[in-house]
Amino acid sequence: MVSRVRTVAFQGVEAVPVDVQVMIAPGKMGMQIVGLPDKAVAESRERVQAALHASGLSMPPKKVTINLAPADLPKEGSHYDLPIALGLMAALGAIPAEALGAFVVLGELSLDGTITPVAGALPAAIGAHADNKGLICPHGCGPEAAWAGSDIEILAPRSLIALANHFRGTQLLSRPEARIRPPALSTLDLADIKGQETAKRALEVAAAGGHNLLMVGPPGSGKSMLAQRIPSILPPLHPRELLEVSMIASIAGELADGQLTDRRPFRAPHHSASMAAMVGGGLRVRPGEASMAHHGILFLDEFPEFSPAVLDSLRQPLESGECVIARANNRVSYPARVQLVAAMNPCRCGMAGEPGFQCARGPRCQSDYQARISGPLLDRIDLRINVPAVSAADLIRPSAGAETSASVAVRVARAREIQQARFAALGQSSTTTNAHCAASIVDTIAALDARGSSLLRDASEKLQFSARAYHRVLRVARTLADLEGSDAVNRIHLAEAISYRMAGEGQMRAAA
Repeated sequence: MVSRVRTVAFQGVEAVPVDVQVMIAPGKMGMQIVGLPDKAVAESRERVQAALHASGLSMPPKKVTINLAPADLPKEGSHYDLPIALGLMAALGAIPAEALGAFVVLGELSLDGTITPVAGALPAAIGAHADNKGLICPHGCGPEAAWAGSDIEILAPRSLIALANHFRGTQLLSRPEARIRPPALSTLDLADIKGQETAKRALEVAAAGGHNLLMVGPPGSGKSMLAQRIPSILPPLHPRELLEVSMIASIAGELADGQLTDRRPFRAPHHSASMAAMVGGGLRVRPGEASMAHHGILFLDEFPEFSPAVLDSLRQPLESGECVIARANNRVSYPARVQLVAAMNPCRCGMAGEPGFQCARGPRCQSDYQARISGPLLDRIDLRINVPAVSAADLIRPSAGAETSASVAVRVARAREIQQARFAALGQSSTTTNAHCAASIVDTIAALDARGSSLLRDASEKLQFSARAYHRVLRVARTLADLEGSDAVNRIHLAEAISYRMAGEGQMRAAA
């Protein structure tokens, strides 16, 4: 007799069905796991045997064969422990085999029979719901899995004994409740920034339209402080975005206590990050920082200090909104709709262009340093601003009357609501910000009058805009109009959008 238990394998954020087949037959005593298991799955044999023994069951003195079908799909991770154990228990008659047919199962076993949390409970629950099945998962993953829907049956036992008692009818497992992580009490506020009014304006524009931003300035001018306060002016995640972000965090095992949060991600990797750490990869093809920042901020401080190859690996995700990791025997895609915010010094000395400073290496110090960033990557950055050193007068001035993050967040939220309504009316409901609208509708949403067209044409010819730069200027101008509540993109909006583009032309020439 063969008992069957349904579980899943993860390919990106997709949960692929896997059938765990357990057969007990006459032969030499032992357990064999087949079906392309990795080392963690092969070690399930020892964990399962110890957990069954701790739960009062012993392995039969027969040959036990466990097949993970389809056999040509690689199986990775420790979440196969629980389905293997339940398949064995069903084959031994400890639990009714027909009861397991209505569930997808995942979980790791401890040697004492308790079930420990695993990564990927939320994608598994969503996949089970789509297949009209329930889910059996560890107790710590229950709140996370409950977000898949109120009508999906979820069992989240603490141990094998508790699950067996539930199926026997001697103990009832209650359905876990979905939980939201309470927002952290952040003390970061834009009012803390003294001076830098131009940078604050650019920050608001970038947040309102989801535009990429590059800040260039000497050390201590406040670039990192500005970037760290962007989350304080961003609106919370929408329900669909919340699930997408949480599915990636679930695959990466970064959902604390199974609780979801509606705050947008803010990822700030160190400049020593590898390409696999940035866009994803590794032995098990895990999501990288770009995917972990999906629908949020990817902040790259000390921009030129990153490896050029790592920076250029972001070019495709910034355009397509996904990271595709291709291997000889595998191809995985993770969503990566990120807003890139970068900060850098103007040169290696850090003080190029500052009054009274003479660089010992001359102009080449600045050009060589900025040339570490490729022109195609810079072309994907919509707003480029210079952040000068803060004067002593700005530092001494009291900050009592400074605008707070809360007041800026109101304007940002209103602008984003306008954008969502516009794209929904155009049948582009998957697009939520101007920065990510399709090139085919840019001319529709940012229609220019004769004076505006003349200004953009002259600027494009003088500054040698690429086709990408042309459309990105229009998108920024549309965001500026939305912040003012204007239906039309006026010449003043276009002029400000072009000025943000002009600030980086020196870097573009250095990178050429």
